[in-house]
Amino acid sequence: MEKNATILVVDDDKEIADLVEIYLVNDGYKVLKASDGSQCLDILAEHPEVRMLILDIMMPGIDGLEVCRRIRKTSNIPILMLSAKAEDMDKIVGFGTGADDYLTKPFHPLELLARVKSQMKRYTTLPMGQEEKEDKNDEIKVQNLTINKTAHVVKKDGHEIALTPIEFDILYLLASNRDRVFSTDEIFERVWNEKVYEVNNTVMVHIRRLREKIEDNSRSPKILKTVWGVGYKIESESV
Repeated sequence: MEKNATILVVDDDKEIADLVEIYLVNDGYKVLKASDGSQCLDILAEHPEVRMLILDIMMPGIDGLEVCRRIRKTSNIPILMLSAKAEDMDKIVGFGTGADDYLTKPFHPLELLARVKSQMKRYTTLPMGQEEKEDKNDEIKVQNLTINKTAHVVKKDGHEIALTPIEFDILYLLASNRDRVFSTDEIFERVWNEKVYEVNNTVMVHIRRLREKIEDNSRSPKILKTVWGVGYKIESESV
């Protein structure tokens, strides 16, 4: 964990926001709080030290989904969405905006902290606001994609495409293990560093969003293939 990392908690329910703050502070994080989407965006603009966002979906004014969409235009900061609704469609909509993870209320504090640590570990692998020099020896080429692990950069036809840390990790996992089929559970456990305890659509939603960014036609993928009934793979010689 980045020492004393700052996390912004956004929830119009003061009791929940205060409880989340207590959990995080006790675990060594610094916490800023906002009660609505507009205040959230203002705080992010004023506090570049914020390293992660815990964002409630249902809020007055600018809701969490719209906040997430706006943030994703300029930043890959980890976003953990909170919602009182557990329907799969809510999860799909949430991840469609670029959220990295999703937690349904009520949640156990240990589960919240585990999700936060997982995202923080992934995001702080590279220093915030700093781009490492690209190492040509650390690149993987897949058709018209170039994946650079050191710089955490993916280029399509020479142009950089914006992936979230989760999307990058899924792509790198499959691209560095050509022809191996990974089940959704395997992908979840390798990328999220957590055991799978229940069936969920988390991986499938991220795969769909990743395809929209890397494929010429996401409905007919040529790079990230589905092996029906088994999982996903990237082939050595995809055509």
